Amino acid sequence: MKSEVQFSAQDLRIASLAKALGHPARLRILSFLYQEESCFCGDLVKEIGLAQATVSQHLKELKNQGIIKGQITGPAVCYCINPEVWEEMKVLFQAFLDHSLPLKSNCC
Repeated sequence: MKSEVQFSAQDLRIASLAKALGHPARLRILSFLYQEESCFCGDLVKEIGLAQATVSQHLKELKNQGIIKGQITGPAVCYCINPEVWEEMKVLFQAFLDHSLPLKSNCC
C-alpha cells in the first residue's frame, strides 16, 4: 500500500518559486529589472539577446508566481519586480537555508 506524502504550504511555495527561478534567463531578467526598476519586453530582448517569444515565455513564468508584475502601457507591457513577493521569497529562502549543519558529519 502506497502512502501519500503531504507537503506543507510553505514547502510547496518554496518549490514553485525555486522552479520559477530555475532558469538563468529568468535570473538575468530579474537582475535587469532590479537595476532598471521597470522595463518593456523589448528592452529585455535587447539586453538578454534571446528571441522576443522566448523572453515573453520567461516573463510569463515569473508573472505566474507573482515575482514580477506587468502594467499595460499603450501597445506594450511594462514589467517590474513585485516587492511583496520579493520580500516573501527572501524570508522563505532564508528560513529554509538557515538550518545549521553539524560541524562533523558522517555523510559519505
